[in-house]
Amino acid sequence: MNLGIAVALSGLLGFVALSYEILWVRVYNFTSGGEAETFGYLLAAYLFGIGAGSWLSRRWCEADRAQSREPLRVLAGAMLGANLCGVFFIPIMAELVRVVPYRATYPFVAVVAAFFGVGLPLLAHFSVPADRHSGARLSYLYFANICGSAAGSLLTGFVLLDVMTLGGIVALLAVLGFFIFVGILLLGSRMSPLRVALTTFALGWLVLFSAAIPLMFDGVYEKLQLKGEYESGTRFKRVIENKSGVITVDEAGAVFGGGAYDGRFNVGLVDDVNWIVRAYWLAGLDRNPKQVLVVGLGSGSWTQVVAHHPSVEHVTVVEINPGYLDLVRREPLVRSLLQNPKVEFVIDDARRFLQGTERRFDLVVQNTTHHWRAHVTNLLSREYLELVRRHLYPGGVFYGNMTQSDAAQRTAATVFPHALRFLTFVAASDAPLHFDRVRWREALLRYRIDGRSVLDAGRPDQAAALERIVREAQPESRADLLRRTEGAPVVTDDNMATEW
Repeated sequence: MNLGIAVALSGLLGFVALSYEILWVRVYNFTSGGEAETFGYLLAAYLFGIGAGSWLSRRWCEADRAQSREPLRVLAGAMLGANLCGVFFIPIMAELVRVVPYRATYPFVAVVAAFFGVGLPLLAHFSVPADRHSGARLSYLYFANICGSAAGSLLTGFVLLDVMTLGGIVALLAVLGFFIFVGILLLGSRMSPLRVALTTFALGWLVLFSAAIPLMFDGVYEKLQLKGEYESGTRFKRVIENKSGVITVDEAGAVFGGGAYDGRFNVGLVDDVNWIVRAYWLAGLDRNPKQVLVVGLGSGSWTQVVAHHPSVEHVTVVEINPGYLDLVRREPLVRSLLQNPKVEFVIDDARRFLQGTERRFDLVVQNTTHHWRAHVTNLLSREYLELVRRHLYPGGVFYGNMTQSDAAQRTAATVFPHALRFLTFVAASDAPLHFDRVRWREALLRYRIDGRSVLDAGRPDQAAALERIVREAQPESRADLLRRTEGAPVVTDDNMATEW
């Protein structure tokens, strides 16, 4: 036996096992739309499987290695099983979520993890003799496994997901799994005809699988997102993958970030499919903002409207996922944002950006994601809003999407002494806020985007739409908001109220 090969296999085993976990985290977050508890359940299933596999390996570890080669056969079989299950897990899951709740698939995570859990104990048992050097040799295996696991998490999570597709990474892991299988066979004293046959089989399987990757992963994201509503042949208009997440666009032009609705490409008020009226509503406030911070780019529609606000001189857009810039670049309706001299793009986390800058703004706009998604507390909590408040000029306004959460609405109205709610948004400030319908009507008639009028009062349909929009624009006062949300908790970094 060769300790060097065993150490290399231990590291490779850790790399492959943790890389698969990273991919499963992405898949479960995507299919759940980013529910906060998803990672906890996945981690529990994964660790249970690893533990169960390690416990099951005991029966073979108790065999007399000098008289039996069974541990080697079991180890080789377990690694072959782990590789096969890992490769087919995501395509199979994409089919399962069409007929069962995605939570029902967590046991399969445990099963696949159990195959990997068998690996390290049997590898140590087979390659480390029971002598005075066994402790040191065992430490080499564990150290290699820890290094491989860390490398798998970091390299797959921060590099491979940025340069490869989901199917491409699985193909790479299949190749590495093949080398683990062959390496285990090499641990034996000789290559028997059976081992040669198994190696040939594994190599042939690898070649066939590589050719089948496009077919296996074709439509995976569509099935994971649409689930029971998926129809054969349905394909997204656009899929953008990177380490920050997955952006999809359906044929109707709806944008989804991480499997959750993220808006549509539209800046028109007549056929308002994305409630873009909420962005135009700012023009009715008694403010003339010049310096604006937009948190989150999304489809770019909101930024397009804000950037063309009559008084705005400069817009800083902070977006954590650079894929949205690519998305905007491909859409004619918002593409001009990338050439607009008033608009600056910063790829960063909004909270980190605010913590690291001294800049101040007249207006902070965030049409951010649903209040129940994981990590959204970072953009809804009292601590975050107090940070935003410190970056506002006197009389500056925070205007954020609370996505119908009483807790989030109450938090904004608690942090700021003045607030108004319009539909799902809350405008908040240290100075009194007044919304003027006459001012708003006049602003809408003057509003132009890329040289084109938003509304033409000379056209009967648009004139009727204008009057309806102005008539329905009455906001809710801060006093009424606090009365309506009485009993709802204030969101903090600690309680994460909207997520849990």
